[in-house]
Amino acid sequence: MTATVKLRGVSKRFGEVVAVNKVSLEVRGGEVFGVLGPSGAGKSTLLRIIDLLERPDEGEVSIHGKNAPYNSRLALGIRATMGMVLQKPVVLNRSVANNLAYSLRIRGVEDEAIKDMVKAELAKIGLTARKHKNARTLSGGEMQRLSFARATIYDPDILLLDEFSANLDPRNVSLLENAVKRYMAEGPGRTVIIVTHNIFQARRICDRVALMLDGAIIEVADKSTFFEGPADSRTAAFVKGELVY
Repeated sequence: MTATVKLRGVSKRFGEVVAVNKVSLEVRGGEVFGVLGPSGAGKSTLLRIIDLLERPDEGEVSIHGKNAPYNSRLALGIRATMGMVLQKPVVLNRSVANNLAYSLRIRGVEDEAIKDMVKAELAKIGLTARKHKNARTLSGGEMQRLSFARATIYDPDILLLDEFSANLDPRNVSLLENAVKRYMAEGPGRTVIIVTHNIFQARRICDRVALMLDGAIIEVADKSTFFEGPADSRTAAFVKGELVY
């Protein structure tokens, strides 16, 4: 498949710190692409660049074959085709149902359609019984499931996940991973880019995986090759839990 997201020689510095270092990468439509690496490797900054929230200092970024227009109205249009879920859930100070409705209302969806879409989404994420509760009274796992639903209810083409299940209990991790699989199954050509340090999660849900160290992409391979026969010794050490970082 053609690349949905393409980066060529992308770098980003914060003062003396090089967060992203000459990254070239292609993410294909229809795949779940994982970016693995330890904390501080530059993974989250890379995701923010793809989401057009951080302008790179060098290099080119293209989304759907078009150069990314940072800080412009065109950027808003491209960002409207993407959804993002952060490690720490962010919810609005309103009911669970209204959190989801808001995501649709700002996109011009009619109220009657919103009602049906919210009802269906609440059922998918197991929050129907909580629909009238203030979202900020939910548990951490419930908040993250709500954040996921709010990012996907409008059917984005690209879904960006930044450590979206870190520090959650196994049940909520499973529910969120199943939500990713459902999101992919419900729309052909959809793309997920997931940033994580959890190699077990990458094994479960990714199609291809990249290792990022010190802001650079060390290796990109299909899942089986990455975990069973990586080309780079650093990848092998990371997979085995032997990489000292």
